[in-house]
Amino acid sequence: MRVSRLMTPGTLIFASMLVFGILAAYLVMWGNPTNMGICVGCFLRDISGALGLHQASVVQYLRPEIIGFVLGSSIAALAFKEFRARGGSNPLARFFLGMFVMIGILVFLGCPVRALLRLAGGDLNAITGLAGLIFGVLVGILLLKRGFNLGRSVKMPAVSGWIMPAVMVGLLIMAIVKPSFLFASESGPGASHAPIITALAVGLFAGFVGQRTRMCFVGGWRDLFLVRDAYLFKGIAGFFLGALLINLILSWGGTQDLMNVGFAGQPVKPTFIRS
Repeated sequence: MRVSRLMTPGTLIFASMLVFGILAAYLVMWGNPTNMGICVGCFLRDISGALGLHQASVVQYLRPEIIGFVLGSSIAALAFKEFRARGGSNPLARFFLGMFVMIGILVFLGCPVRALLRLAGGDLNAITGLAGLIFGVLVGILLLKRGFNLGRSVKMPAVSGWIMPAVMVGLLIMAIVKPSFLFASESGPGASHAPIITALAVGLFAGFVGQRTRMCFVGGWRDLFLVRDAYLFKGIAGFFLGALLINLILSWGGTQDLMNVGFAGQPVKPTFIRS
């Protein structure tokens, strides 16, 4: 009875994201760039480079973590009979909003996930990114209260829901086969990566638990400020705590120096505050 009382939705999302934070921190030890165990924006950039969609040679690699996110969430949705294709709500507006989000992520060099990982590694530049994220959420809340709405999504043909998982399966095959037309960095962040199986496994786990818990690293801040609901924010806290604990343990144990507190001298990032 006591165990069942502890297994609340809030406890489950905290525990699952705690594990995700631990795995994300360990991905650095397993080969990913420092302070970039997981970064959705950066990894999408790397995948684009691997496919030849940009020519920045230091950020080209077919990241299995992103593949795992999509396939893991798809498996969870299918297993629990929640796989439903929906869309059609202001696609042009969503496209441009997504474009500007990606521009912001690449300027900061980190999505909301990596911002937490950077902070967990002592990179105080992450505070600027998190402050910008929170400010953007507050602006979004103000717009919502003033009536802004992208409209309700509608049911789409089932085949629409299979397009992205099918694309990811194709990318996974390419990551394994390594065809000659695929680009791969020989130096820089793109050349640092965990083994394919390890990265894919972490991605599958994150995608699966993310679908089950409905985790969102932006929605957590929105719900906290808009409706005073801390459910998703517990996931954010769990993820940050998991990454912080692993960074501290590995640094103190001398296994790997993953803690560098300050603004300057941080890996793979711009410094926003000058001395």
